[in-house]
Amino acid sequence: MIQEIPTYNFKYLLQTPPGGAAPKDFTDDIAQKVLAFHSKLPSYKQTALVRLDELARAWGLRDIFVKDESTRFKLKAFKVLGGSYSVARLMCDKLDTKVEDVDFDYLKSEKVRKQIGQITLASATDGNHGRGIAWAAEKLGQKAIIYMPKGVARSRVENIKGHGATVELTDLNYDDAVRLCCEKADENGWNVVQDTAWEGYNDIPRWIMQGYMTMCAEAVDQMLQRRTLPSHVFIQAGVGALAGAVIGYLINRFQDNPPKFIIMEPGSAACVFTSAAAGDGKTHAVTGDHETIMAGLACGEVNPLSWDILRDFTDCYVSCENHVAANGMRILANPLAGDAAVEAGESGSVGIGLLDLITNKSDFEGLKKGLEIDADSTALIFNTEGATDPVNYQDILWHGKYPSL
Repeated sequence: MIQEIPTYNFKYLLQTPPGGAAPKDFTDDIAQKVLAFHSKLPSYKQTALVRLDELARAWGLRDIFVKDESTRFKLKAFKVLGGSYSVARLMCDKLDTKVEDVDFDYLKSEKVRKQIGQITLASATDGNHGRGIAWAAEKLGQKAIIYMPKGVARSRVENIKGHGATVELTDLNYDDAVRLCCEKADENGWNVVQDTAWEGYNDIPRWIMQGYMTMCAEAVDQMLQRRTLPSHVFIQAGVGALAGAVIGYLINRFQDNPPKFIIMEPGSAACVFTSAAAGDGKTHAVTGDHETIMAGLACGEVNPLSWDILRDFTDCYVSCENHVAANGMRILANPLAGDAAVEAGESGSVGIGLLDLITNKSDFEGLKKGLEIDADSTALIFNTEGATDPVNYQDILWHGKYPSL
């Protein structure tokens, strides 16, 4: 049953996850192979797992950990993990070899160029995914053509162009930009590298999702080094590729005692929430312009490769508004004395913004009890991006844009 908190323009749906078989494409064995590939990339470095001790104490929790992807390959987002791995797998398929047997130096070699020529990678993006594809194309000497929906931040456009990619700006929403990208790719013989699947197109989006497991595998190992594990995992969803990868990996890693999973989406693009609320086990699209500051989550159609995982293992689905993400940005940028600051963009901050409401606002007491969040809880939150729109970031932090309702 959907619960609403009108004061905050907020909805949530709690459930006892029906469960099922652990997803076979997201095992720790596969994650370690993906991590081994990423570790060979130029300038690979494990991103920080930031422990917010003082904030946890203030909010009455045991621990709060933030996996900070704002520094990943100096690209300010995690998306390059899926982009680089999927492009490498695509090239290896053309070379009839295994990705674990090669590295980036080989893939960008003249020998490979003579075998497969220069290929063109095509994708649609709100920013971070496209930049990851453009970065991979640049490093490997390939071409990239990136389609972007209306309303994208100029900084995100320029970041993609900075890697030598061609950018096509559209007047479409994200989902329609994906369709346009596919049409153009079919006409021109390009290779679509998209983070959602459809009939006849599954391998590349699966590889992208598997690429995301590096972030989660790093986080688990970092927590184990501190002799702790998460009881609650807050993960944002656009098409649901990231959420499916994170939940799929953690279900495999901790089958006997998985954490509780909370999925967060912007209210204008809550396709996972809408699908779960329908109660028929099917995906349901959300149409319209999907206007939200959480641009990386502004997607109206669920990735079918993710849906079974999200449906079967999620404990809570949340639909929230811009103020939740904006408050999360301010909290992470202005830590309590003794905690480290974290630069979080709009799509990366919604988890900490939600946890603030749950632990500090009486209107959310029902949700807090339903999720069993208390002094024994350890929260794991993924800051999936830094300030990829620096103008909006400054307006939110300096000028209080999108205040609490």
